[in-house]
Amino acid sequence: MRTEAEKGLAVADVSELPENYRAEVDDPHAVFGDGTVLLAWKDGTPVGCLVVTPPEHHHSELKRLWVFPVARGVGLASELVECGITEASRLGASVVRLSVWSWRTSAIKLYERLGFKIVPTWDDRPDLVCLERPV
Repeated sequence: MRTEAEKGLAVADVSELPENYRAEVDDPHAVFGDGTVLLAWKDGTPVGCLVVTPPEHHHSELKRLWVFPVARGVGLASELVECGITEASRLGASVVRLSVWSWRTSAIKLYERLGFKIVPTWDDRPDLVCLERPV
């Protein structure tokens, strides 16, 4: 819901999300069933996540990176991305890609520090930045 609020489209609950996001919440297995979900835990509680899609044309995609605010600032997002790259390699990908909203400048800087390069978009949504890196 935060993403929608950042776009100026604040929503009160999951039912008001766009269909693609709502589907991820309502039935994540149907949306990400073939993917690998990585979770970061602290004291028995999940505090971060990342989805790695199975390779398609030798590309895996990293999706839905999230670290809860209480767990930020200690390198957890970097660790999740590095684990995602390792998982993509294990699955047979030669390239890992991701997309991020242009206003998430700190996330873009993180990805660039981890070796991702901005590439021409594969998604026609405005304000979306696409990045890739070899595995």
